[in-house]
Amino acid sequence: MKNNKATAKEIGQEIDIDIDPFYQMMEARFISVLEWDQLNPFWDILRSKADAGWYVYAVGEEPPTQTCNAEHIETFIQEVDVLLRKDHQEEYCGIVYADNKSDPTFVKIYDPNNLGVSCGFSDNPPPPGWILSLIPPCPVKDNPLLPANRRNWWQKIWD
Repeated sequence: MKNNKATAKEIGQEIDIDIDPFYQMMEARFISVLEWDQLNPFWDILRSKADAGWYVYAVGEEPPTQTCNAEHIETFIQEVDVLLRKDHQEEYCGIVYADNKSDPTFVKIYDPNNLGVSCGFSDNPPPPGWILSLIPPCPVKDNPLLPANRRNWWQKIWD
């Protein structure tokens, strides 16, 4: 029988991934914001829900224990939009995924510099770079350390 517990070494606890709501959402079906012209309207939907109690998690850092205020959500959206458009120079977006594009509660944003196979099939897909969630996040299993350039970017947007 498969062991369905993920060990969160950073915080020293075991989490049952079969029943934890965050891990259930991580494995749920998501819808891609496929085209760049779909991204601004999606950001506007998130902005309209900016005071909903979002957790913003940079995978590779400690999961946040506090939600962000609307101002921080706006800052994050502005900064991640600039980063995605600069670093993902493709004709399509395809690296922002939501559980529901018109009323999101969980958003995965993949780092353009660590894509692997984010939209296709892979036995070992990369984790998202950032997660916005109305559910308190847990450590993402097998997450790499945040590279120095991303850690600097992350810290800069919260200063």
